[in-house]
Amino acid sequence: MMSGKKRVLLCVTGGIAVFKAAALTSKLSQSGFDVKVLMTKSAAEFVTPLTFQALSRNPVHMDTFNEKDPEKIAHIDIADWADLVIVAPATANVIGKIANGIADDMVTTTLLAVTAPVMIAPAMNVHMYAHPAVTKNMDTLRSFGYTFIEPGEGFLACGYEGKGRMEEPEVIVKEAEAFFSQQLHPQWKGRNVLVTAGPTQETIDPVRFFSNRSSGKMGYSIAEEAAKRGATVTLVSGPSSLLDPPGVTTVRVTTAEEMYDAVISRYHDQDLVIKSAAVADYRPSETFEQKVKKSNDDMTIPMERTKDILKELGERKEHQILVGFAAESEQVISYAEKKLQSKNLDMVCANSIVDPGSGFQSNTNAITLIRRDQEAQSLPLLQKKEVATKILDAADELFEERDKR
Repeated sequence: MMSGKKRVLLCVTGGIAVFKAAALTSKLSQSGFDVKVLMTKSAAEFVTPLTFQALSRNPVHMDTFNEKDPEKIAHIDIADWADLVIVAPATANVIGKIANGIADDMVTTTLLAVTAPVMIAPAMNVHMYAHPAVTKNMDTLRSFGYTFIEPGEGFLACGYEGKGRMEEPEVIVKEAEAFFSQQLHPQWKGRNVLVTAGPTQETIDPVRFFSNRSSGKMGYSIAEEAAKRGATVTLVSGPSSLLDPPGVTTVRVTTAEEMYDAVISRYHDQDLVIKSAAVADYRPSETFEQKVKKSNDDMTIPMERTKDILKELGERKEHQILVGFAAESEQVISYAEKKLQSKNLDMVCANSIVDPGSGFQSNTNAITLIRRDQEAQSLPLLQKKEVATKILDAADELFEERDKR
């Protein structure tokens, strides 16, 4: 996922959301980060330092005056160590302190010495979060370059309901991953990327429709990875149970016609379009307002062609890099190469839908990247998130080739 272990300093301050910080420590470690934890004494009233030590596999620091190594000043050494600092949960108290340069414990003293980027995940009562003093302090920190991971809305420990819940650990981990990804791929900032994903559904009557087995996992992984790299990403998704990827504008559609309209209307402004959706090739010529009743006779449903979105994108292509998918059950490479030419694509991602672990609904995929005038690049069976990185790396090469022309 990452090149080498990135170092995250997690500053935990005193609030009921400290239990989420323990889960965050675990998830950061599982995601490949090297994590060190600083705690305030108030935080230790909720969860012991031993818990964070066990989860991070690193000593936990609380006391500014506990200098175990005489050759180092602990809070300076830790501040210099960090590649990224996350304050979670961040109470109104600590936000006020760091906004005003107050350093009276290990956390605030270290934060004043930190030169790495800082992310703050607030957690407090809804009225505290909306208080003008807190708002002013957060604006001050934003002016310093601090990034805020906005709290969620819902039931709070104090009994109130509203905005103030610390964001979920999984989301904060994704924010950290996105930060490092953007450092590795600065060229993606400013690029507009459109990805299509999932199936379409073509209605027969209020109960029945034609569709396919696509889950949307491949397209969602591509959209999420592009957003992590800093691109402005639009995901046009057919019906899918997957959650909207963080940092992505998701447009939900149902039919092939709706997907066509959503894609074509946005096409001009895109730098890269990746069409991974499994769009229906045919739809019923006639739909019924009422449920069609069964009878003893065979039923025939006349079908008509849907619009070929990818072909039209190829015909309208100006500056865009256009990538398609060829999901086949036979002659995979041959069909994909024909698609590359007939649809005027820059690259096609070919995969067999019948090979074990590849294709629809699985979490893995084995694809071959086929570009014009280049040898095909076959990838082994990988997690779809890993496949997404390979596709975007190849797209990077296409951008470089285009810019040289």
